[in-house]
Amino acid sequence: MSLFDFLKKRIDPVKSSEAGAEQFNRVKKAKIEKKVSPKKKEIKEPSQKPSKKRVSGAEVLVLQSPHVTEKATDLSQENKYVFKVSKRANKNDIKRAIEGSYNVDIESVRIINVPKKKRKLGRQEGWRKGYKKAIVKAKKGQKIEILPR
Repeated sequence: MSLFDFLKKRIDPVKSSEAGAEQFNRVKKAKIEKKVSPKKKEIKEPSQKPSKKRVSGAEVLVLQSPHVTEKATDLSQENKYVFKVSKRANKNDIKRAIEGSYNVDIESVRIINVPKKKRKLGRQEGWRKGYKKAIVKAKKGQKIEILPR
């Protein structure tokens, strides 16, 4: 069949001639050298650790706003602070974001998922948005300044 003739015409360069064999060997050696030679990695010298972690853009998106209510202000007496956070945020994300932006050490994070609720205004019906809030406990002696004075 003429369709498969291209498979038969395949010639092994080692068998064809010595010139072809030399070229084949050079190419093979080059491939082996590439595999054997390790890539040089830059060795970073240990630097001094910064006082606190820097906040990246993704961590800033986790915190939406502080949740200021009577109950939240009462909780601040116990070193607990309340924040509205992103729906997709988890405890580790929240902890990292608050430690980075407020420079405090966090002991614990508790999350509350507030569901959306149906509301009426006259004949109009609608939904009040749901949100996620986090209650964060800072270590003793550290405070978060939510509302600047």
